Amino acid sequence: MKNNFKEFVKGFFEQNPILVFLLGLCPTLAVTTNAINALTMGLSVIFVLFFSNLIISLIRKMVPNQVRIASFIVVIATFVTIVDIFLKANFPSLSKALGPFIPLIVVNCIILGRAEAFASRNSVFLSILDALGMGLGFTITLIIMGGIREVLAFGTFFNVKVTPDFMPKFLVMILPPGAFFTLGILVGIKNAVSMRKK
Repeated sequence: MKNNFKEFVKGFFEQNPILVFLLGLCPTLAVTTNAINALTMGLSVIFVLFFSNLIISLIRKMVPNQVRIASFIVVIATFVTIVDIFLKANFPSLSKALGPFIPLIVVNCIILGRAEAFASRNSVFLSILDALGMGLGFTITLIIMGGIREVLAFGTFFNVKVTPDFMPKFLVMILPPGAFFTLGILVGIKNAVSMRKK
């Protein structure tokens, strides 16, 4: 039970895909201009990661070694297509805001990395725990980044006003330098906490 819990929570901090491994940086830097975009991207990644880990773990012993990666990509692409069509049909403005970054989940290093390093070598239950933990860690980090950038640039959080009118707006935070600055601060905080623990 303790090992299962550890498997689940490792993606939150200890092995956070963004803050530790610096994976998935293209969508991380591009879509975190506000918290809603960040949440949508995070939920999309959780959906794809959950179902692709589940299927890959189920078929891992049936897939020949020579076509392993190609098979993983087909599985991942199937669930990415489902997410892409769902967003276009139900949330067209969000789909447009996220642009090509939803289809690019297919080649996201987090998804492929978990499929290759974990789901293809572990049981279905552990693969699901890993997917949920890594997906939630990714999503929480995106929301923190998107929230910081949105508050500093617009004074809102999830489009709800949270700062007084006299507070200055830092529009640089919605530009690429703001994304790099926010990510650098979060990585620095994570490293400082880890060093203090040791």
